[in-house]
Amino acid sequence: MGVVDLFIASLMPVLKVLLITALGSFLAIDRFDILGVDARKHLNNVVFFVFNPALVGSNLAKYITLRSMGILWFMPFNILLTFIIGSVLGWLLIKSTKAPNGLRGLVLGCCSAGNLGNMPLIFIPAVCKERGGPFGDVDVCYTHGLAYVSLSMAIGAIYMWSYVYNIMRIYSSKDCEVPKVEAFAKVAKSPRETPENLSKVSTGPLLPLQGHSPNEDHIDHFELDCAMSKRKAEGSFLERIKQSLQVFTKINFRRLLAPSTSGALVGFVVGVIPQFRKALIGDNAPLHVVQDSASLLGEAAIPTVTLVVGANLLKGLKGSEVQRSVIIGIIVVRYILLPIFGVVIVKSAVRLGLVQSNPLYQFVLLLQYALPPAMNIGTMTQLFGTGESECSVILLWTYALASISLTLWSTLFMWLVG
Repeated sequence: MGVVDLFIASLMPVLKVLLITALGSFLAIDRFDILGVDARKHLNNVVFFVFNPALVGSNLAKYITLRSMGILWFMPFNILLTFIIGSVLGWLLIKSTKAPNGLRGLVLGCCSAGNLGNMPLIFIPAVCKERGGPFGDVDVCYTHGLAYVSLSMAIGAIYMWSYVYNIMRIYSSKDCEVPKVEAFAKVAKSPRETPENLSKVSTGPLLPLQGHSPNEDHIDHFELDCAMSKRKAEGSFLERIKQSLQVFTKINFRRLLAPSTSGALVGFVVGVIPQFRKALIGDNAPLHVVQDSASLLGEAAIPTVTLVVGANLLKGLKGSEVQRSVIIGIIVVRYILLPIFGVVIVKSAVRLGLVQSNPLYQFVLLLQYALPPAMNIGTMTQLFGTGESECSVILLWTYALASISLTLWSTLFMWLVG
């Protein structure tokens, strides 16, 4: 294929994402208000607890086997490198721009986590279906491409919700004591403190309720961080270590596993263990209806997340107080520095024999370094209730430039592997 053909093959998937994103922004304007604030929050919860786990688990169980894991072992390591390098570059960006504390978690998240979910899932099949594509037979390219993308999406979800999620949670919870201090100050200054009024204030249950809302897990995380920060301010060094260990032993580790991570683990188990695979995967499997239902739910994740991101980008058009240097720095990290690191790492791995000489596989590995920030970062800011407008501005500029950057880098990657 010529350079022009490669450029067109790279441009089409990007345009699909931009069109769906534009529709989300259109549905969020005040005149229609179909994707208003409340609607976006409800959709984010549905995506977080239902669609994303179903998407990751169903695709992983369907396309990943024990044999393919032996061939694709380098991909989890490659994705881990994207997160590590992005985090280091993000930390350097924070130090150089002196970003405020409230934005540090967001900056680290945008620099480290790329859109390993819906962007490759739209991009790779579209490239395979292009006439005269660079990766050979359409059906073979499509099947292998979905396997690569499914593993990329699953591993990315594990890193995303176990690493980036907790980074943003920790930075979001640093100001958690401020509202409480203000509230206690108001009570202390109140001239009407009587036993009757105080009894009216303490109306909440002393024991935790058995039923709880999905967001209680996030609140528990905030309270844990507040307790740790409060204890660290008191006592000697040894006492701090002792108190930190006591807090650590009280952590409910089930809450550290986000739904997408749990879905990925289930998908690994079903895909790798032959007995589960025979029972669930395939038209002749006795329980194939379970897999079909999960796949049906998972298919809703991509358009839903893309629409919500488009609606969130509308906030970015209204502006925010994000430093220009921060936005420019994130763009430089994601669209210049990371892809350069990716070319060096992947080509070195090929020369050392760590990666098989499969052009499509190498293209997916390279693409993981050139993606825009993960859309789920916007979901996290809404779950924590901090940095929503700043995230909208950052995503607006990064995704606006993604149409140019991703197209150019994809053209270069196709040329390199071809």
